[in-house]
Amino acid sequence: MEKIIVAVGSRRRPKLNAVREALGVIGAALDPSAAFDVAGMEVESGVSHTPLSREELMRGARRRAEGLIQLARSHAEPWRYFVGLEGGLDVLHEDGRRRVFLESWAYVSDGALGFFGCSGGIEMPEALAREVLEHGVELAEAIDRFAGAAGIRDAQGAWGVLSRGLITRQEAFRVAVVSAFAPFYNAKMYRATGAVR
Repeated sequence: MEKIIVAVGSRRRPKLNAVREALGVIGAALDPSAAFDVAGMEVESGVSHTPLSREELMRGARRRAEGLIQLARSHAEPWRYFVGLEGGLDVLHEDGRRRVFLESWAYVSDGALGFFGCSGGIEMPEALAREVLEHGVELAEAIDRFAGAAGIRDAQGAWGVLSRGLITRQEAFRVAVVSAFAPFYNAKMYRATGAVR
């Protein structure tokens, strides 16, 4: 059985587990005769610790994947897919009111083509959003303080705190990864619509 290695631009447990879970769901559609393994590598996102817009989230995810591609080429790594993950905030204005959403984004590339996917979004309490947006506190620190706990980022994440454990950080990234891989595991549909050549 062929082994396909998927490189992930992080060593954080929730991100790596999210990719493993996603591959458990989509692996057979990607290649039914292969076994998948995940390799986590720290790469720079080129964006702030807590991205503050959808554009910054997407840029961070893409840069992580592109960093992995460069690493693979310079070290002759046999990685088949490259996954960049980025979580942060998307700030919108609706009816004169600021609304801030926590989102998780993924960018998946095979070294030639690349695609984005995202989780849903969960609206943040204004007091928490203010800590991050106006006082410059990193989201990981702010959520620890608001929840009265430590190390939330490496456990359920802000997603878990805000949803009372119904959606974890890992689950949000899993959805983003499954979404970003869609043009690869559902290539026939994407070719038919001209999205993949």
